[in-house]
Amino acid sequence: EDGKNQEPGVAATRNILESFTESQEVRGLIGNLRGAFGELTAREMAIEKFVGIMDKYQEQPHLLDRHLEWMMNLLLDIARDKGSPPPLVHLAFKFLYIITKVRGYKTFLPLFPHEVGDLQPVLDMIVDQNPKDSETWETRYMLLLWLSMICLIPFDLVRFDGNIISEEGHARVPTMDRILHIAKCYLVVSDKARDAAAVLVSKFIVRPDVRQKRMADFLDWTLSMLSKSSFHTMEGTVVINGMLQALAQLFKHGKREDCLPYATTVLECLDNCKLSESNQMVLRKLGMKLVQRLGMTFVKPKVAKWRYQRGCRSLAANLQAPGAVAQNQKIAVPANEVDDDDEEYDIPGEIENVVEQLLVGLKDKDTIVRWSAAKGIGRITGRLPKELADDVIGSLLDCFSFQETDNAWHGGCLALAELGRRGLLLPSRISDVVPVILKALTYDEKRGSCSVGSNVRDAACYVCWAFARAYDPAELVPFINQISSALVIAAVFDRDVNCRRAASAAFQENVGRQGTFPHGIDILTAADYFAVGNRANCYLTISVYIADFPEYTQPMIDHLVNLKINHWDGVIRELATKALHNLTPRAPEYMANVVLPRLIPLSVGSDLHTRHGAILACAEITHALCKLAEESNRSVTYYFNEKSLEGLKQIHQEVCTK
Repeated sequence: EDGKNQEPGVAATRNILESFTESQEVRGLIGNLRGAFGELTAREMAIEKFVGIMDKYQEQPHLLDRHLEWMMNLLLDIARDKGSPPPLVHLAFKFLYIITKVRGYKTFLPLFPHEVGDLQPVLDMIVDQNPKDSETWETRYMLLLWLSMICLIPFDLVRFDGNIISEEGHARVPTMDRILHIAKCYLVVSDKARDAAAVLVSKFIVRPDVRQKRMADFLDWTLSMLSKSSFHTMEGTVVINGMLQALAQLFKHGKREDCLPYATTVLECLDNCKLSESNQMVLRKLGMKLVQRLGMTFVKPKVAKWRYQRGCRSLAANLQAPGAVAQNQKIAVPANEVDDDDEEYDIPGEIENVVEQLLVGLKDKDTIVRWSAAKGIGRITGRLPKELADDVIGSLLDCFSFQETDNAWHGGCLALAELGRRGLLLPSRISDVVPVILKALTYDEKRGSCSVGSNVRDAACYVCWAFARAYDPAELVPFINQISSALVIAAVFDRDVNCRRAASAAFQENVGRQGTFPHGIDILTAADYFAVGNRANCYLTISVYIADFPEYTQPMIDHLVNLKINHWDGVIRELATKALHNLTPRAPEYMANVVLPRLIPLSVGSDLHTRHGAILACAEITHALCKLAEESNRSVTYYFNEKSLEGLKQIHQEVCTK
């Protein structure tokens, strides 16, 4: 029966690796590339074997860190060898890309050789590539990343030009222009090389010599390409993607004083593109990324002194008695009491436009766009004066209206979590935020034959997790019972396994960081990440254990009666009624005097789901109460008053006549 109520994909395999154990095998594979590249079967077997080894480390890529350098050196030795035929060079770069895919290019980038002598050979290798060859895109991607690292050499690029007149008497193209041409060429391709070209731009354009001579021209080119392209065509989508990536990377890595003169023009061009109307998710996400980078360019890069600072944190102190924790932690003073004398500085008018676009982005139909907007809200709010930041939070709380869609609720939760963990949600606002989060933890909107809202509940758990790390226990004490009950209910009774696990993780974080949750350790032991994977076990076993603690008994029963016996999923309704049966011995009087009188009218109501759940619940609770009465040698009618008995008798007659 346990398996019947377990969702697909909830099995949690504890496949935890301790080190990179295949180093000798990988050495052998790389060493054999010279002999394997010529034969198709041998080449494909080598690639498949290498991919199989690397994919094992997708979830623990840090285990590769000690081995990245020797793997890269072995593969680059093959690529730099003049005697290596092109297919072998491509195979070596393919292996490099597979490693990068697992570990990420940011970790990989500093390991590339970046001597002065590497610049010309890498440039020549890139020039020899065919941008339209779909079989060798890994080579172009890795070469562009390599070039982006070499670009950091601290010498003026004019020194590499030497005699600008070649032997044939024609003027040679300066190195600076060659690199810029390569970047522009690959920013408009449709493969992965476009991403590497954006990285190259961010490293190259911010060089002092290039910035003075080429930055304005490059920005003019990108803005003209944006203006001429339309996201309604495939070609236009590819070009806009490349331009947005380049601009976002440039405004991220460039110095504020260098980028500020161009920020207003770029924002105007971006507004004219109307990316919010595009059906391309990636373009809207890149638009959000660029908008927040522009916003951070407009405001000074200073940390707001008004932000909340938790101060000293001690796990040992958190595990003391709850009262002692709150008392001990009161010494941490919120930063909003710090003098704000130096907070007086001008905020450009463009910031209003930026924040408005980010708030709209929180309601986007795609998660990655909402997530990017939420991070932007957090980053920019941290640079605003206290009054303006409070206005942003007020506008953010407007997302939590039942007139808004589930997308707005989800984006709002992500933004609240970002603000909380950055210390930008002051304690004075907690009383406004907690009721919203409690609603979000049970958000479930019916759509046709199913419902939406699991992402909202998951994000609400993230908010609770973030608050646990952000605030002193003393700040959250007034809300502890509400938050702890809501998280326990989500961890045990949520329909979706990812929400149950998220609630369990948030509960664990609060137990460890706050130390004020009632019976936290005991509950955590019973409802850990793996235990909540089985839905039937949660409803029928774990809930009974938690109900032994009186703080949680009534909230759990109320939740089942109010939200689960009328659930659109019949399996949930049945499990909820069985759970009520099991919980009845923990609160028999409450069940008989409060719950049953509420259920009996619902059992003859007009809504089919509610009627079904209420009839089952009445039967299960009545059965449980009768068993309790028999066990204590009392009459079976001991727990029932006349009105309840009459109501129970009428259910069958009422239902059958309808």
